Amino acid sequence: MDNKNLLLILTLLLLGILTWQLRWALMILFGAIVIAVALDVLIQRLQKIVPLPRPLALSFVVSSLILIGFFVFKLLVPELIIQIDELGSLFPTLINKFNSLITTDERFSNLSIAEKFNWGDIQPFGAKLLDFAGGAANSVLQLILISLLALLIALDPSPHRRIVISATPLRARKGMDELLDDFRLALGGWLTGMTISALSIFVLTWIGLSLLNAPLALLSSLVCGLLTFIPTIGPTAATLLPLGVAILSSPTLMFQVLILRVVLQNFEAFILTPLLLRRTVNLLPTVALMSQLSLGILLGLPGVLIALPLAVVLQVSAQKILVTQIMNEWR
Repeated sequence: MDNKNLLLILTLLLLGILTWQLRWALMILFGAIVIAVALDVLIQRLQKIVPLPRPLALSFVVSSLILIGFFVFKLLVPELIIQIDELGSLFPTLINKFNSLITTDERFSNLSIAEKFNWGDIQPFGAKLLDFAGGAANSVLQLILISLLALLIALDPSPHRRIVISATPLRARKGMDELLDDFRLALGGWLTGMTISALSIFVLTWIGLSLLNAPLALLSSLVCGLLTFIPTIGPTAATLLPLGVAILSSPTLMFQVLILRVVLQNFEAFILTPLLLRRTVNLLPTVALMSQLSLGILLGLPGVLIALPLAVVLQVSAQKILVTQIMNEWR
């Protein structure tokens, strides 16, 4: 091995160590870029309607989002607080019902589940989980930092773009410019499509649960809508809340809620999301799941949140660089 290759390997190792040490700062930066891309999509659509300067367009977009958030907060939060209180009162009943089912049903007894399953062991874990959720409130400062960075990037993205292009070798700068356009198009399209999909699932689930007179319809629908942003795992996990609440009312309602969620999940997975993302990047379920698992293990909950946007960027990079420029040119 000559000195040039050795120096290259050492440089890559040092960059890898530095990246790992700065992973939280890089995660905040990437989150800010994702939000900035979402704002940029709204700004450009507004500028197509009204030719406003970018700072004024950004101010209008942010003010509109704040007003919409305020009205939604005022409309939904009081009812959500009531339903969260109801969930807190129903939770011990739900645990006791499942515990009774496991300990008395002969089918579970034959499988020896009743002996192995002990709610006393689960409840301390649940308490730790609640403590973790309470400690997550300390991340408000990080969210503020991400928001400020996103506003600065969205206010004038050109200098940041020039920095990335300037750091690229001269012969590759044109390709990097095109790659950044592809990143923006794919990430913006994915964010738009997933937002519309999540809102649709929230509204349809709310209507369906309300028609079925299911308890905690608004809270359950909100959870289902939010977890739509996490394909494969999210919709399945979101179904547990309305099912668990419905089983306290009657088995009939439980089956009705299950059928509703299965229909909506299939509608979202096979019709709505592919239709919304047909012009951008539609992640394969295996890619989405592996990215969530990998970053979840490395970074915890924040890793799960940034896994899918990062997978979109990596998928575009693989297509434009690995496939087009390397594999297709391999002799």
